[in-house]
Amino acid sequence: MAFRSISCSGYGYGFGYVTQTSPSCGFMGFSTLEVGKKDRGRMRVTMRDRSKNRKPLQKGRNLSIEAIQTIQTLKRAFKSSENKHQQQEVINSKFSRLLKFDMMAILRELLRQDHCLLALMVFEEIQKEHWYKPEVSLYAEIILVLARNDLYDKVENIVHELKREKGRLEAKTDGFNALLETLMTYNLIEHAMGCFELMKEVGCEPDRSTFKLLVAQLESKGETCLSESIKEEAYKYYGDSLEFIDEQEEMAMN
Repeated sequence: MAFRSISCSGYGYGFGYVTQTSPSCGFMGFSTLEVGKKDRGRMRVTMRDRSKNRKPLQKGRNLSIEAIQTIQTLKRAFKSSENKHQQQEVINSKFSRLLKFDMMAILRELLRQDHCLLALMVFEEIQKEHWYKPEVSLYAEIILVLARNDLYDKVENIVHELKREKGRLEAKTDGFNALLETLMTYNLIEHAMGCFELMKEVGCEPDRSTFKLLVAQLESKGETCLSESIKEEAYKYYGDSLEFIDEQEEMAMN
């Protein structure tokens, strides 16, 4: 450890300082530099590590300032004007200038707030972007909000649009399961069966949870014929391993 001694005199006083030049670990893990007064105690100077000020990036509903301002502008425009041309001008001047992350964050925030029609307009703009790729999970989110707000005509439009994207959809079972659950929950059985067929057409193999979901929902709604059809199809996939269906039936009987 290196020490440097400095002597100063003036005004009749003599001071001796001892400087510790090597840093040590202080409170909360911050680097410290200790400067001690000879024979008169020590003074500790703490230097904060600035890297600890940086908060980790978080996903979810964290919105940038630009995204928040755009949402506010969009909501004001849609509230004060029924002119679609004026509404589109706001989309072009504000929303279309944003980055992908902000666009998607705005869409999900509008869905969370049940601003359905505004969210659909924003979604149409997102679909025009070069980076856009259709995801079943996103369609499931949109359909859930529309159904929750009794906009079943809009649900039908979105389902048909999803089917038109068949050639571009990824075979993700979780996304399709979320979609099927939403459609079944809101008693949209015909659309659910159509999306179940779409699932297989895009090469997405139903898993056990897919069949459990469909069988349970169909049984609860009294659709016994459809339920039996799904059970037969499950047998083709899993053979004799249909205990999960038996468990559902036992639970329903209890």
